[in-house]
Amino acid sequence: MTDEAVLGVIGGSGVYDIDGLDNTRWVKVETPFGDPSDELLTGTLNGQKLVFLPRHGRGHRIPPSELNFRANIHALKQLGVTEILSVSAVGSLKEELPPGTFVVIDQFIDRTFAREKSFFGTGLVAHVGLGHPVCNRLGDRIEESLKELAIPHQRRGTYMVMEGPQFSTMAESELYRSWGCDVIGMTNMPEAKLAREAEICYATVAMVTDYDCWHTDHAHVTVDAVIKVVVANAGKARALVASLAPKIASRQGACSQGCHTALDNAIMTAPAVRDPAMLDKLAVIVKRALGPSA
Repeated sequence: MTDEAVLGVIGGSGVYDIDGLDNTRWVKVETPFGDPSDELLTGTLNGQKLVFLPRHGRGHRIPPSELNFRANIHALKQLGVTEILSVSAVGSLKEELPPGTFVVIDQFIDRTFAREKSFFGTGLVAHVGLGHPVCNRLGDRIEESLKELAIPHQRRGTYMVMEGPQFSTMAESELYRSWGCDVIGMTNMPEAKLAREAEICYATVAMVTDYDCWHTDHAHVTVDAVIKVVVANAGKARALVASLAPKIASRQGACSQGCHTALDNAIMTAPAVRDPAMLDKLAVIVKRALGPSA
């Protein structure tokens, strides 16, 4: 594990127009899992290396269920990303989280069903721990930046990940509220699971755009309403990235919470029966855990 920190940011294109971002270049990355959502923008901000990935492609071309999550995370890993800030628009499931609030997520409930959720498979099986699916060390740095910027936020929360692309029914929204979920969205799973398999620190900042459909005192969610708040939040998200970058640069060594060593003791397949084709396909993912000759 290299000591050099590289910050990856996954989100909308409005996040990438940051003052002071230098040496920018759009890079096409090929992965064993196909094409990522778009080219990736690389650059430096006050000396900190950054890599930006438009989750839905520039212009928002790709719906949630058709995102190639494996290619997206693999592409970031190929470019040396060590920590990921995932920025996503969500609906609020609680009165005290109005539009414009940023939630630093610490838990997920994954209700998606149409997505490939692991790099591993037959011939090379692995089971990573996901009890704590985000990096709290990275979350602490994010919280510091949100406080410095005076952005309304909540430090912890549960993100309910639905399949989409349709929004919830009233009954579904009330069910998720009864489960204690804070926000609802369509994109952060299996993104977080794959980041853990790739041994990358991962944290989510969920930007509330609406109250979902449960709140009878507010108009039911519409795309127009969501877009207005997303545009308003974009400037805050850019400021967050700019504030977070130097905090990432000061990180010393590998993650103390184990994100960078998540595959230790996770690979179950005995060496004698590991599929060479799978080892080759996953070389970038398993290199640290199994060695360069794996």
